Amino acid sequence: MSSLRARLALSTYRWLGTAIYPFVGSYLALRAAKGKEDPARRRERYGHASVPRPPGPLVWFHAASVGETVAVTPLIKEIRRRGIAVVLTTGTTTSARVAAERLGEAVIHQYVPLDFKPAVSRFLEYWQPDLAIIAESEIWPMTIVELGRRHIPQVLVNGRLSDRTFARWKKRPALADALFENLALVIAQSDIDAERFRTLGALPVMVSGNLKVDTDAPPHDPQALREYSQQIGSRKTWAAISTFEGEEEAAGVVHHALKGRNGLLTIVVPRHPERGDAVEAALSAKGLKVARRTRGDRLTPDVDIFLGDTIGEMGLYLRLTEVAFVGRSLFAEGGQNPLEPAMLGCAVLSGGNVQNFRETYQMLAKNGSAKIVRDVEMLAKGVNYLLGNDDMRRSMIDAGLETVQQMRGALTATMKGLEPYINPLVVKARLEPRGEN
Repeated sequence: MSSLRARLALSTYRWLGTAIYPFVGSYLALRAAKGKEDPARRRERYGHASVPRPPGPLVWFHAASVGETVAVTPLIKEIRRRGIAVVLTTGTTTSARVAAERLGEAVIHQYVPLDFKPAVSRFLEYWQPDLAIIAESEIWPMTIVELGRRHIPQVLVNGRLSDRTFARWKKRPALADALFENLALVIAQSDIDAERFRTLGALPVMVSGNLKVDTDAPPHDPQALREYSQQIGSRKTWAAISTFEGEEEAAGVVHHALKGRNGLLTIVVPRHPERGDAVEAALSAKGLKVARRTRGDRLTPDVDIFLGDTIGEMGLYLRLTEVAFVGRSLFAEGGQNPLEPAMLGCAVLSGGNVQNFRETYQMLAKNGSAKIVRDVEMLAKGVNYLLGNDDMRRSMIDAGLETVQQMRGALTATMKGLEPYINPLVVKARLEPRGEN
């Protein structure tokens, strides 16, 4: 049983949120001005629904951003295939677009309500979900408490806890226990994640593997791929993807070092495309000619950098190369998901700061499909070696494809864990026909 102190902390959080709630409009307006909120759908953040609730059983999925949305897409499709309605909430405009592209009308998309009691209560009272499925590490106190108060089962899928997040929760064990005890089940990505959730008070916990391995390869526009491939011709290419500040300039340094040897084209895909202007300015200041996807610029022979400043087109950029550096790993911390380049036939390079994807990188590196670089100089040497050594590049690509295949199975394991919660809803759905939504 959780301590009185933890329950007092949760009560304080609730009443503080209630006091702040009337004044969050200016915060949302500021986010909307930066393109981080959809002004036309801002009421959804207060828990107001924008579409009717379909009849019959309904599962609420929450995925914070793009990565989580992609990860749970196959799981959502499996549940929809069983005739159960799904409302999917996300917290960003980019993830909303990804949900629309990958799921279309198969789900109802809403923006996640703010973690204040009035908004969460309004959302739950309207949608009345039979089950809540949360992706990865989204622990919102008021949402968890309100779901628990209504006896709605909560399952965390593809669960993971970064070193930093785990350390933060360990400093507040009573509060962690008061929250995690509300979870009916945690389905973790790895044994390490599972043990961390148990330490924080979650029971039961099972391990599934990473759902991102069971997703389809990111889609692409075949016509755009043909056009860019023709423009590139015989030039050698490499990509720096999911980059953070400083890593784009590192890619520019690598390009300068290697361009004279092989007529190189460097593809740079920032993790946050809204940084496109700043990235272009920084690279142009180095004397590099930048072509941007958003402008429809042609990849003429004198173009140095192809700036992929769009959302949802990673499948296009990765299909233009066989060597990919995965960012947020050289100067920033945490790393980004290396599975997409591996499944699309790229030899993977990364900096050493990959704490959030440690097990994935360990498996890729063990099988010879990913290599870690210490600094920009080592990155340049790695890119140069892979571009000039066809046998090694092909060996890494083949190893990556094989490793991804070996890692598959998380979707099956997750569905098995969810059976006690999903099967009764399947029966309920059959007894209460609900149309095509």
